[in-house]
Order: sequence, then C-alpha cells, then structure tokens
Amino acid sequence: MMEMNIPWSITPQEADLARACIAKTLDAGADAVRISLNKSVMDLYSLRNGILEKVTHNGDRSLMFCIFKGGRFGTFSINRLAPEQIDAFIREAVAMVSMLAPDPFRRLPAPERLAKDATTGLETGLYDPAYATMTPEKRLELALQASYYRTECSAEKSEYSIISEETEYSDSLSDLLVLDSGGLEARHLESSFEIGCEYTIQGSDGNKYSGYWWDSSPSLGKLQVDGICRKALERAAAQIGAGSTPTGKYTMVVENEVASKMINPLLGALGGYSLQQNNSFLVDSLGKKIFHEGFNLSDRPRTEGANGARLFDSEGVATVNAPVIEGGVVKKYFLNTYIAGKMGLEPTVEECIKPVVEPYWGLGGEKPQVIDKQAIMKACGEGILVTGFNGGNCNSATGDFSYGIEGFAFSDGSLRPVHGMVVTGNMIKLWNSLLAAGEDTRPCMNKQVPTLAFKDMDFSA
Repeated sequence: MMEMNIPWSITPQEADLARACIAKTLDAGADAVRISLNKSVMDLYSLRNGILEKVTHNGDRSLMFCIFKGGRFGTFSINRLAPEQIDAFIREAVAMVSMLAPDPFRRLPAPERLAKDATTGLETGLYDPAYATMTPEKRLELALQASYYRTECSAEKSEYSIISEETEYSDSLSDLLVLDSGGLEARHLESSFEIGCEYTIQGSDGNKYSGYWWDSSPSLGKLQVDGICRKALERAAAQIGAGSTPTGKYTMVVENEVASKMINPLLGALGGYSLQQNNSFLVDSLGKKIFHEGFNLSDRPRTEGANGARLFDSEGVATVNAPVIEGGVVKKYFLNTYIAGKMGLEPTVEECIKPVVEPYWGLGGEKPQVIDKQAIMKACGEGILVTGFNGGNCNSATGDFSYGIEGFAFSDGSLRPVHGMVVTGNMIKLWNSLLAAGEDTRPCMNKQVPTLAFKDMDFSA
C-alpha cells in the first residue's frame, strides 16, 4: 500500500498494527477475522452574529474486529492501540465469541467479490490536497466570509427583526482501512468542507421563524461560501404569515433539499434485514413492476469525485454502478453475505451507497429545457410545495406514512407560506402517482434526489 504524507491520515505504523492484528486474532483461535481501522479528524468554527463563539477540534481512531469462530460471530471495537492492550483485548474477544450460539451463515465474503482497486484510498478522487493547507486563520476567514450579518444584514427590516445568525464552517478528514484474513486490503480516504447558516427572525406578526442553508464538498474550491447566510435569511423571511390551507387532495411538489425523505423508506425496505424479517413493504418484489414506469432509481457509488462515492462496502465487497428500480421494476435488493445466506439469495452489497433518482417528465405539454422546481410548479399550476418535514413516520412493514410538513401553497406563480399541515399516504401508491422528477439535484448531497412532484396527495390541517 502506498505511503502517503497526509495530515491525520492512517500512518504506515498504524496500518502495520492492523495487519498484525489479523495474525494475532487467528493465533488466539479465530477461524477468520475482518478488521476496520478508522481514523478521522474535524475542525469546526462557529459564529454568532458574525462574532466567533466556539472552536471545536475532534479526533478519533479505533479498530473494529469482526471475529468468526466455529460458525460463531461477534463484533468488538477498541480505541486504545497500545500493543499490550490490544493483545489482551483480542484474547478476551475471541473467548467471548466462543461462548455464543453458532450460526452457519456467518462467514467472510467470497474472495472474488472483494474490492481489488482501492489500494491507496485516493481512487475515488475525494481527497483535496488543500486540506493539508488549512490553518485556524483560513477556517475563521471562511466562516466570516459567509456571514451576512456582518455586512448588509445588521439593520432591521420593516417586516421582521433579526434575532440571530448562527454560522458554522467545518472541515474534516476520514480514513478507513479494511483488512481480512482472506487477503482483503481496501482503503477509502476523503476530505470534506462544509458551511452552514441558520437565521432566526421575529416577524411583524410577533412569531419567530428560522431558515437554514448549507453547502458541502470534498473539494475546497467547489465549496459555495458566498450567499449561504443570505439564503438562510431569505428562507426564514419567506415563512412570515404562514398558516394552514383547507384539508384535501393536492399536487405535492417536494423540494430537492428534502426530497430524500421520499426515498429513504424505499431503501430501508430493499435492505436485507428488513426483507429477511418480513418487516418490509417490498417483500417478494424483486423483478416485479411495483412503481410508476417513470420512476428510475440507481446506485452510483463509483462516481469519481462525488460526495458519497465508495469503492467497497463495510464487508470490503466491491461496489458497482447499477439500477435499483428501473421503469418501476425492482432490480436489486441490498444483501450482505450473512443475510443473503439466510434468504438463499445471491449477495449484493450491504446498502445503497449513492442513490440517484433519474429525471422524468410526465406533466404533459412541452418538456422544459431544464426540469427544476420552478418548471415543475409552473406545469402543475397549483398545489403544495414542501420545503421541510416536521416529524412523522413511515411504517416499514406496510409503507403507510404520515409526515408533518412546512412549505407553500402555490397557484399560478404565487406562493403563500403554510405550516401545521400533515401529508399522509402509502409509499407504493406515492411512487405510482409520480408526475415529475427534476434535474436539479444538489451536488453537496450523498443522495442525489431532485425536486419531485406527485398527484392527489392527502393533506390535512
């Protein structure tokens, strides 16, 4: 494995220690073992009303052991990496596994399924060398650059008064090395730069409102710092005068910022643990047309340079870009080695690592050049734009959901803020009522879900 000189990354000595733990665990009586060495660091600078309020520095380092012995299995972790402590820890961990009940499906993945192309950790293009140049002065400068309060926003407006502007800049580095006794050695290294702002204001109606906006990127040069706080203030001010709208059926447009709420239950229902326990509304759905033909969802973990990209899952199994739902047909379950064995199916990967919802236009008329929130609302004519969710849940076994929402009632281009409303429905019915999926995903998000539109959704005040 290539030796790198990256601040706070896994050192050659730490990597050698992890490799030595493989032999030590086998010597202690294990049949097989997988070891994950995690190392991370984060620096955070918080401002309040344009003044530095808090500085945080967090570092973490740990070893996680997945130990297999006689069909038995256990997971253990330790963050004290002195050799004598690790030796005692390994002996006790193997002894504990020996006392567990055997399970014939506990095993390492087949060697041919493992990642072979993650040798340095840099293959995904998620590490920016600019991280090594970051200093306290640069971090503070970026936080101050984002602050809107310090410049144009200190004066009160006639329609509201400012209570606070809270701005946070952070950067981090995470490094993961996964090894197993079958010869796996895979590494993932990434940097992250993030800026966020929350505005709290008091409207002329006497009520308080808050708005949040953020951006994140593995590359410092792609981080959108300017305008973050201004956008947060605009989102807070837009809520002034919010009320409810009459109970009924409305076209629902879900903003890209929160649209992942609509696919999270699907991803959970396609996960092996839910399927194996019959706690999924998508049991026995593989290869069947369950959803609208315009719904296409893929997993693209091998998108170089994109937030969330990964070349291997937690077992070290190689990822692949592949359809999950294609033309409404379920194409893939997410099954690790253990769950696949229990279900009698072929294993895939443990989870959908980088879900992407493909664009779709089903609103009639001429398809716009760019399918975004504005184009979708214009074509819908009227409905409710959801910009936030406030509590609620989705039943994993039935797909029935109930979510509190905030957003805007829209009609022919006009917007009226609404809150205190609830949308209810069923996930399968929801995705069969799909009207449009945009082309306006936010690069800062791991889940690439655009603005979505659904017809005849039930809203209650």
